[in-house]
Amino acid sequence: MPHAVSCANDNPSAPRRVLVIGAGPGGLATAMLLRAAGAEVTLLEKEDQPGGRTGAIRRDGFTFDIGPTFFLYPEIPREIFAACGYDFDAEVDLIRLDPMYRLQFDDGRRIDATADVERLAEQVARIDKADAKNVAGYLEANRAKFEAFRPILQRPFASLRDLAQPDMLKALPKFRPWSTVDGELHRWFRNPDVRVAFSFQSKYLGMSPFKCPSLFTIIAHVEYGFGVWHPKGGCNAITAAMARVAGRMGVDIRLSEPVEKLKLDGRRAVGAVTAKGDHDADAVVMNADFAHAMTSLVPDAARKRWTDKRIKSKSYSCSTFMLYLGIEGELPEMSHHTIAFSNDYQRNVAEIDEGKAPVEPTIYVQNASRTDPTLAPEGHSALYVLAPVGNLTGGEDWAALAPSYREKILDRVSKLAGRDIRPMIRTEIMFTPEDWRSKLAVYNGATFNLAHNLGQMLHYRPRNRFEDIDGVYLTGGGTHPGSGLPTIFESARIAAKLCAEDLGLPGNEEMTTELPMEAAE
Repeated sequence: MPHAVSCANDNPSAPRRVLVIGAGPGGLATAMLLRAAGAEVTLLEKEDQPGGRTGAIRRDGFTFDIGPTFFLYPEIPREIFAACGYDFDAEVDLIRLDPMYRLQFDDGRRIDATADVERLAEQVARIDKADAKNVAGYLEANRAKFEAFRPILQRPFASLRDLAQPDMLKALPKFRPWSTVDGELHRWFRNPDVRVAFSFQSKYLGMSPFKCPSLFTIIAHVEYGFGVWHPKGGCNAITAAMARVAGRMGVDIRLSEPVEKLKLDGRRAVGAVTAKGDHDADAVVMNADFAHAMTSLVPDAARKRWTDKRIKSKSYSCSTFMLYLGIEGELPEMSHHTIAFSNDYQRNVAEIDEGKAPVEPTIYVQNASRTDPTLAPEGHSALYVLAPVGNLTGGEDWAALAPSYREKILDRVSKLAGRDIRPMIRTEIMFTPEDWRSKLAVYNGATFNLAHNLGQMLHYRPRNRFEDIDGVYLTGGGTHPGSGLPTIFESARIAAKLCAEDLGLPGNEEMTTELPMEAAE
C-alpha cells in the first residue's frame, strides 16, 4: 500500500520531480526507471563522469575499471533497459568468458573455472578426486537455493513481518542461517582448497567465507548458471551506456555538482543544495555511499534510527589495496581473471577481519586487454590488481605502509607473470583504503559497504524506502539486497517501484521487479 505523500510540487497535475544523488549503477538505473514511469528526473554527480565505483580511469591510452570487473547476471540490466524501451545488448557489447577465471594456489596448482560442469569436475579432480564427484550436486543445490531466494531478494523488507511471508518461510530451510559459506561447503567438499575455490566469491561482498552467511553460496550458481561476462571497454561501459540512454530519455544529468546537504521540511526531504543552487524535488533517491552520505549530508538529529552513533557501531566490509598498471608488452601467461590465493588463506582472511594488511596477501589480477584490446595501446597490457585488506577501523597507517605493500603486491604479480613486471610499467595508479575514503567518499574505506552479516541483512539493512526521512529512497550496496552489481541493480528496481507508487507516477502500474526465470543460453 503506497505511503501518503505530501509533495514539494503543489500542482497535483504537474509532473513529479525526482532528484537522484549519485550516478553509480543504482542511481542511473533508478533514474532510467523513474523517467520511464513519468517523473522529471535530475541526477547530481560529484565526479566529472558517471559511474561512481563502476566508472573508469583513463590514462596514457590505458582504460581501467575503478571497481567491479566481474560482470554477472546480465538478465537484470536487460530487463531494466527493456522497461525503458531500449535494448541493453545493442548498447553494451558482452563477451562471455570461458574459462571464467583462474584460481591459482601458491604451490602452483590451479583450477580454470568453467561453466561446463564436466570440465569443471575434471579441474577439481586435479585437487581432490573425491570432491570432484560432488561438484554437479553442489551446483544443482545452489540453483535450487537461488530459485527459492530470487523473489525474496526482489522485494523490499520494511519490517520483521516480511520474514513471515509464505515464500520466505518455504525458503528458510535452504538458508541454514546458523551456518557460514565455509560451513555449508563442508557438507560437500572435504578438501580445504576446494572449499576456497567455491567460497572466494564472498569477497564480492567484502566478507570472509568463515563469517559470511551460507545464503551467499548462491553466487556460485549466478556465475556457473548465468556466466561471467566482460563488457567491451570494461564494466564502466555499462554505466556509460546507462548514462547515455538516460540522457536520451530526458534525465537531466549534472556532473561535477556535489551535493552539500539534503533539504528537509520537518521529516520530509524536499530536495538538495549544491554550490550551484537549490534543487527542489518531490522525492530524493540516494545512491551515494550510505554511511558517508547520511553522516555528511543529513543532520544527526534528523535521523531517529540511523544516527551517527549507530552508523559508527555497525560492521563494515573489508577494503582493498589497488594498483592500476599500464604495462609495455603482452602477458600471455596471465588469464583474463586470476585469483592467486595466499599460502595460508585462513590466516589471510583473519588478518583482514582484524582490519590489517595481510602479511601474505591473496590478490586478484585482471588482464582484460588479452580479451579486449581497446583497453591498452597496441602491444601493451592493462593490469588491474586488487588485494583485500582491512578497512580503516584497523588503524593501519597507509601513508607509511603503502610503498612497501606495493612492492609486496608487485612480487606476487611478477610470480604470476613469470617475470619481473617492474621494468615494464609505463603508467601506474595506486589506491589505498585511505584513498577510498578521501577520494571516493567511502565510509571507513569499506569498499563493499556495510557487511552482510545476519544482523545487517533484509529488514535490518537500511531500507529502500528510508525509514528515517520521508521521501527518501535508497539504492546501492549499502541498502537491501546488498553489494555487487546484480544486487545493486535489483535495489534500483525496488527503490524505483516504491518511489513510483508513492508519487502515483502514471507509469507505475507497468513497473515490475520480476526477473526472467531461466539463464540465458
